[in-house]
Amino acid sequence: MVVAGPTAVGKTSHAIALARHFNTVVLSADSRQCFKEMDIGVARPSVDELKEAPHFFIASHSIHENINAAWYETYALHLLEELFKIHDIVIVTGGTGLYIKALTEGLDFIPEVPEKIRQQVIDGYRQSGTNWLRGQLQLHDPIFAAKGEMKNPQRMMRALEVALGTGQSILTFRAQQKPPRFFQTIKIGLELPRPLLNERINQRVEWMMEAGLEAEARGLWPYRHLNALQTVGYKELFDFFDGRLTLPEAVVQIQQHTRQYAKRQMTWFKAQSEMHWVSAAETEVVVDFVETIRQNKALNNNP
Repeated sequence: MVVAGPTAVGKTSHAIALARHFNTVVLSADSRQCFKEMDIGVARPSVDELKEAPHFFIASHSIHENINAAWYETYALHLLEELFKIHDIVIVTGGTGLYIKALTEGLDFIPEVPEKIRQQVIDGYRQSGTNWLRGQLQLHDPIFAAKGEMKNPQRMMRALEVALGTGQSILTFRAQQKPPRFFQTIKIGLELPRPLLNERINQRVEWMMEAGLEAEARGLWPYRHLNALQTVGYKELFDFFDGRLTLPEAVVQIQQHTRQYAKRQMTWFKAQSEMHWVSAAETEVVVDFVETIRQNKALNNNP
């Protein structure tokens, strides 16, 4: 069972409630909560929350490891093979849509790109920013420039490195057949009215600052070049440390960028098929909703 949705919508509490209801475990599908060096800024589940239900892929790896969606697909599939020997149901939760897609559907095969090209793209982006990426994609991958995620620097860099490394648009690799999964999936999307979600995001950022996010980010500042730290909440504080922002400006930008990120997450999840949407306002409602879907699906699968 997948529990998806934007940041600050309440995925952790709902996933734990479902795990307790079905006496099972939680597998994270969050591309940042897996890093043990990052805690406050990624809203990692608390010690008490982790005690309520066993969690996997939480604080399990280092920012120095090369973890991406393809890696996660292999890791999570192998883990599920073991977990399904013990549990009939596993709860998967997170806001990284590509990780959820990788696990439940599979990713397109894309040829390996030489590290030299990848580094050239990263260096170009660091030196010249998003406008440089946009111009390079219009030159080398006009298909992605016209149809791709041109407001997401990570996706733009990936598209550019593939174009430079293969001579083809990354979009041409998306029509391939993917292997079937050995499990059935029920996808639950959590949502809240936009004003309420924005208020929760703003409050969460304030709580993060009170909890010590500035000190956490300062400890990670020497590693700010790593991909794991190209993350909202850290990048803005790095700009503060570098003298490009005041601290109040950095906090406002974290709130703004987090709201924008939540909007992109909702756009992604709303475009996914077979997503059952439910209000995140009450945990009991979500548990009852999921139980009903599960029972109906079991009935429909019977001869």
